[in-house]
Formats: sequence, C-alpha cells, structure tokens
Amino acid sequence: MALAIFDLDNTLLNGDSDHGWGQFLVDQGIVDGQTFKEANDRFFEQYQNGTLNIYEYCEFTLNTLSEYSMEQLAQWHQQFMADMVLPMILAKGRALINEHRQKGDFILIITATNAFVTGPIAKSLSADDLIATEPEIVNGRYTGKVIGTPSFQEGKIKRLQQWLANHNQHSIHGSYFYSDSFNDIPLLEIVDHPIAVDPDLKLEGEANSRGWPIISLRD
Repeated sequence: MALAIFDLDNTLLNGDSDHGWGQFLVDQGIVDGQTFKEANDRFFEQYQNGTLNIYEYCEFTLNTLSEYSMEQLAQWHQQFMADMVLPMILAKGRALINEHRQKGDFILIITATNAFVTGPIAKSLSADDLIATEPEIVNGRYTGKVIGTPSFQEGKIKRLQQWLANHNQHSIHGSYFYSDSFNDIPLLEIVDHPIAVDPDLKLEGEANSRGWPIISLRD
C-alpha cells in the first residue's frame, strides 16, 4: 500500500475552497462585504506570489468561526458545499483518486486550508484521511486560534511526519504527491513520485527542470 497524497485547492478542485469560503461569507452578508473581500483577496494574492504570512491569514479566517455556534457554521457549510464546492470538484480528480484506490493505495489529502472548511470536502472525495490546518476548539466553540503547525509550505512536511509517526503502518517510501503550487515544492521534493497538476508558472518551471511529470485534471 502506497501513500497517494493530494493537495486540494486548485489540484482536486477547480478553485480555492479557502478563498471561496470567504467569498461565501461576503455573498451571504455574514461579514462586512467590502472590508472582508478586500482582505480575502489580498491574502489570496499573497499566497499566489509567495509572501503569505500563514499565521496572519489563519487569524483572519478563523476569527469569523469563533463568532458563531457550531450548529450555525455547519448549516452555512452545507450550503457552501452545495453552492460553491461541489461545482469545483474535478471529475478527473475523482477518477485519479479512484485509480489509486483500485491499486490499494491510501488516499491522503494535505492542505493549508483549515479543517472546518476542508473536512466535509475530503469526506465528499472519499479520502482515507486529511491533514489540514487545525483550528482550536474550546467548550464546543472555535477560539479563532490554530493548534500546532499550519500545514503550509515546510509545515506540510512537519505535519506529514507527525502523521506518519502516529500511523506507522504507512511510509513515505513509494509515495505520490500531486500539487499545483510552488508552495508545495518542499513536500514534492521528498516523495518518490512528485507530480505537478495544472501547475502555476513557478512550479511548472521547477517540474520541467527536475523532470517531474506534469498532468492536467482540467482537459
């Protein structure tokens, strides 16, 4: 059994679920539209150009969760899934997951997006497990803080190493990792089968120079 590791946003999804959740909050009038949208778009641009401070971004995204009950958040997320996420899921992404599953591989999604947003998405994709940035919960409510290391850039390696230590039946040997983003180059470097999926320009350049396969799930 090999690990088949997948990034989520812009890899298995034709879009970014984290940014999409922020847009959903704006569209539903849950947050102050102009102010929140400007910040959400600014952080997304920073992510794309490699200047994102992940802790500042987590504070921005998780603060909203702390203001509402779990029941209300779950209701909104159900609508978010139906309206925004399900149309983003790529049919070829599902097919690739199924291909690995038929080989007996273990399907692991690893994403910088927080577990509140991505947990139901990973379940919809029938992933075996999920590594995501973990929001803190105290007394049944989100606090707006992060537990441990956000799974972003080198943080994905640290979180994967922690996961492997707790799941010693699995190994990095023979593993696959699919990603679209240059932010994931550190993790792509340590797996046996790094694969760039509809990559951004920086990752495309790295993949070409290193001889990594480049595929598209959007053709």
